[in-house]
Amino acid sequence: MKRIGEVVVRTIESEMKRCFIDYSMSVIMSRALPDVRDGLKPVHRRILYAMSEMGLYHDKPFKKSARVVGETLGKYHPHGDQAVYDALVRMAQDFSLRYPLVDGQGNFGSVDGDAPAAMRYTEVRLSEIAELMIEDIDKDTVDWRDNFDGTLKEPEVLPSRFPNLLVNGSSGIAVGMATNIPPHNLKEVIDGIIAVIDDPKIDTEGLMRIIKGPDFPTGGVICGRSGIRQAYETGRGLIRVRGRVSIEGEDRKRIVITEIPYQVNKSDLLKQIADLVKSGRIDGITDLRDESDKSGLRVVIELRKDVVPDIILNQLFQHTQLQVTFGILNLAIVDGEPKILSLKEMIQAFIRHRVEVITRKARYLLRKAEERLHVLEGFLIALDNIDEVIDLIKRSDKVDSAKMRLMKRFSLSEVQAKAILDMRLQRLTGMERKSIEEEYEATKKEIDRLKGLLAERKNILQEIKKELIQIRERFGDERRTEIVEEEGELRIEDLIPEEDVLVVITHEGYIKRMPIDLYRIQRRGGVGLLGMETKEEDFLSLSFMASTHDDVLLFTNQGRVYRLKCYEIPEGGRRSKGKAVVNLLPKMNKGERVVTGVSLGDGRSKGYLVLATKKGFIKRTKLEHFKNIRSNGLIAIDLRDDELADVVLSSGDDEIFMASKNGKACWFDEREIRPMGRNARGVVGMRLEDGDELVSLDVVKGDDILTLTENGFGKRSGIGDYRKTRRGSKGVKTILTNDRNG
Repeated sequence: MKRIGEVVVRTIESEMKRCFIDYSMSVIMSRALPDVRDGLKPVHRRILYAMSEMGLYHDKPFKKSARVVGETLGKYHPHGDQAVYDALVRMAQDFSLRYPLVDGQGNFGSVDGDAPAAMRYTEVRLSEIAELMIEDIDKDTVDWRDNFDGTLKEPEVLPSRFPNLLVNGSSGIAVGMATNIPPHNLKEVIDGIIAVIDDPKIDTEGLMRIIKGPDFPTGGVICGRSGIRQAYETGRGLIRVRGRVSIEGEDRKRIVITEIPYQVNKSDLLKQIADLVKSGRIDGITDLRDESDKSGLRVVIELRKDVVPDIILNQLFQHTQLQVTFGILNLAIVDGEPKILSLKEMIQAFIRHRVEVITRKARYLLRKAEERLHVLEGFLIALDNIDEVIDLIKRSDKVDSAKMRLMKRFSLSEVQAKAILDMRLQRLTGMERKSIEEEYEATKKEIDRLKGLLAERKNILQEIKKELIQIRERFGDERRTEIVEEEGELRIEDLIPEEDVLVVITHEGYIKRMPIDLYRIQRRGGVGLLGMETKEEDFLSLSFMASTHDDVLLFTNQGRVYRLKCYEIPEGGRRSKGKAVVNLLPKMNKGERVVTGVSLGDGRSKGYLVLATKKGFIKRTKLEHFKNIRSNGLIAIDLRDDELADVVLSSGDDEIFMASKNGKACWFDEREIRPMGRNARGVVGMRLEDGDELVSLDVVKGDDILTLTENGFGKRSGIGDYRKTRRGSKGVKTILTNDRNG
C-alpha cells in the first residue's frame, strides 16, 4: 500500500482479505454465535429487551407480534423483519426450546413443519421464566452500548438468573465455525451448578452423575453415554437419538411412535417411511396413520401378519429419521472470542457471570441504601426539631435561602436540606414518624447485609445457590428424554430367534419356511402330513433344511443366483401357500424360476459350489466368488441353450454323485473338475443318451444312496454296489424307470 497525495492505493487481494475478515468477525460476534453468559444471540437478546421495555410481562395482556418486531427493528436490530419474526417464533415453540422464553397466542408452527401465521395475526408476551433473564437489568448489573444510530442504549448481555445456554441450547452457522448446543433439564443443570460451587474440583464423571445428558423438548431416547461423555469433556461429541416407540396389539403387529427425535419434521418422517414401503426397501407395512392430536403425538404403523415387528422397527431406525445422530459442538462467545467449551467450563462461565451481576447489583443497592439512609437521617433531625424547622422555612423569602439556613443551622447536606423542603406535611403525623424510624433501621440492616455480601466471594456464591434453588423449585420439571445403555450396532439377526426350519418351494414359484417341529417321524409307507397348500396343477419342487440366521442362495433355471437371509423368507404353517418368490426377488427375469437352493450356515465362505445342468455339464466354483450378490442377482453359470438342474456345496475333496431321469448314475472324484470362474460353462460330467437329462446332483456322505422315483417308490443301496467311474462316463444303472416306478 502506498499514498499518492490523498489517494490510498491497495491491492485487490489485500482489500478483499480485509473486508472478508471484517465480515467474518461481524457474523461470528454479532449474529450466529451465542454469548456464554446469557446463552443468547444478539437478535434474541434485543427481542427480549424490547419486550421488557414494552411491559409485555407474563401477567400483562398479549400484544401483536408485529408491534414487537417493529419495536426491535426500529430501536435495536436494523435487519429484515422476517428474520426477527422467525427468531421470535422459535422462542415461542415448545418443540424448539426446552423452556420457551416467549408466551405465544396463535399459530406458531408445528412439528410437521407448518409455517407460523403472519406476524399481524399472532400475539406474544414474555414467558414467566424469561423474566428471570431481564430481572435486575435496571440495577447497573450489565454494561450498555449505543444502539445502531447512537440514540439509545442497549444491554451487551442480560443478567440471566438461570443458565439459559445449557437449558435451552443454541445452534448457528457462522463463517468457518458453527455451534450446536443441545438443551438440558433445568433441575439437573441447577444441581450441577450447585455441585461446582460446593466442589470446584469436581470432574466430568462427577458432573455426569448429576447432569445425565441432553433433555430434548420432544423427548425421545438417547442410546449410549459415550458420546455424551466426550461432548462434556471436550466440547465435541456425537449422540444417537431415537424416537420413542412401542409394539402394541395382542398379536404384536402394530408399531406406535409417540415421540420423535429433536428437530425432526414429522411429515417428512412419514413420507420417508411411505417411500421406503413403496420402493420395497421395507416390506411388511400394510398401513401408516398419523393419529396425533392435542393430547400428543401418535403415529401408527400396521404390520402384515407374517413379519417380525422387531425387524421392521430396526429397518425404520436404519433408514429413516426415527433415529438420528445429533452432533454436539459447544461453541460460544467467551470474553469476546469464540471458544469450544466443556460442560464444566460452561458452568464456570455462568457462575462468573452471576458473581459479577450480583456484585454489581449489591454495590448499586448499597449506594442507593446509603443515599437513602443519608436522607432519612436528615428527616429524623428535622422531625426532632420540627417547630424550629417550620419557623425557619416560614421566615425565608426564597427556597434557596431556606435551604442554606437549614444546612447551616442543623449541619445538613444539600441533599438532606432539599429532601426536607420537599417533604409533605403528612409526614409530620405520628404514624409517618414511626414509619421513617422503621425505614431508617431497616436501611441500616440492609447496608450491613450488602457490605457482608460484598466482603467475601463465598457469600456471593451462597447467594447464587439460594437464587438457583428458588428457580429450581419454581420451574423445575422431570426429564423428558430417556438415556439407555449403548446397544452397539444392532443387527437384525439379534432380533430373530435362531432355529432350524424347512424351506419349501413349488414349481410355480411359491416359497415359505416352517419350523421342523411341525412334522413327526413316520414309518415307511406312511400317508404323511400335508406340507403345503398348492394351486391347481402346482406341486412341490424343492425343500431343504436351514437355520433362520443362514444365508440362502437361490439358483434359477436361467443360471442366475440370488441371496436372501433365511428369516426374510416368510414363515407359514403346513396349510399356507407361502409367498411368491418374485415378491422376494423382484429383479428376476420373465420366465425365470428357482430350481434349487443352498443354505450357507455359520456365515460360511470357504469351499466350493458344484453346479450341474440338464445336459450333464458340471463345474466347480469357489464359494468366495458369490460373496457379494446384488439385488438383481449374479450369473452363476454360462448355460447357452441349457438349463440349470442342481447345485451342491462341497469341500474340494468330496465325491460327486450324478443321476439322470432314466435311472443312470455316475460317481467320481470332485478333483476331476478343475475350479472355474462364475461365467464358465463347465465340462461334461455325465454323458446322457437321447431323451435323457440330469435330474439330481449330490456329494457322497456315508455308506448308502437313497433313490426315489416320481411315483413314490424308493430304495436304499450301499455305495459299494456302484462302480466308481470317471467324469464324463455314461454311468451305471441305479433304479428301473418303468410305468410302475415312473
